[in-house]
Amino acid sequence: MSEITQSSDNSVAQTSKASSTLPGPLRCFVGAIVAGVIAYALYNMTGAIAHSFAAKPVHNDSYIVQRITAAVRTLVIGMSALGTGVFGLASVGLLGLGIQVLIQRLRGQSV
Repeated sequence: MSEITQSSDNSVAQTSKASSTLPGPLRCFVGAIVAGVIAYALYNMTGAIAHSFAAKPVHNDSYIVQRITAAVRTLVIGMSALGTGVFGLASVGLLGLGIQVLIQRLRGQSV
């Protein structure tokens, strides 16, 4: 039983040690570029969806159909815009983290 406890204690110590170290600046910058490319693609997709919805109005006299259509269109554009914002902020955050890690490494501080 003590072998299992000792084994789990070692794995916990290794996990906490691995999670306390920061990634390298190159990894942060590559992640920022990838997130930025995804954000840009989602931005273009959001504009294309909005343009497509604006070019094709609903031709129905039913009040319920018009309201449901407006709600679905708003939801689709909103989800696309939310994805754009999330990936854009992730890109900015990763860029900032990369700069911070780079500065810490240049100063010789422990990371």
